[in-house]
Amino acid sequence: MDAASRTLQCVVVTPEKAVVDEPADFVALTLYDGELGVLPGRAPLIGRLGYGELRIRRGEQTQRYFIDGGFAQVRSNIVTVLTPRAQVAEEINPDVVVQALEATKTPAHSPKEQEEKLKAQERARGQLRVARHARG
Repeated sequence: MDAASRTLQCVVVTPEKAVVDEPADFVALTLYDGELGVLPGRAPLIGRLGYGELRIRRGEQTQRYFIDGGFAQVRSNIVTVLTPRAQVAEEINPDVVVQALEATKTPAHSPKEQEEKLKAQERARGQLRVARHARG
């Protein structure tokens, strides 16, 4: 197995920019129904992302991001993540996220508003998990 086949290329794209485009030894994604770990040689797949953590490991270094849903594709040792938002874990302010979570606990006045509040709660809880993992 040559060096190129022992690494992945991880690409994370938001509507605004390419956030990540770098080699990785291992990538972990939060799918809507669980976590997926990707090593070189992984069979191709397309998955729907949930609100949660993206971990990119290269050697002894691990980068963590909050991913705001979207889709992931694994193909030919390339992991491509398309997401509305990718936030570096260390940039998440837990106090701000807790305030946002508290704001979602007020009563909803319509089914649509209730659905939006539930999504906002999932998003905030995902951000808190990522922030806590990043801080150890």
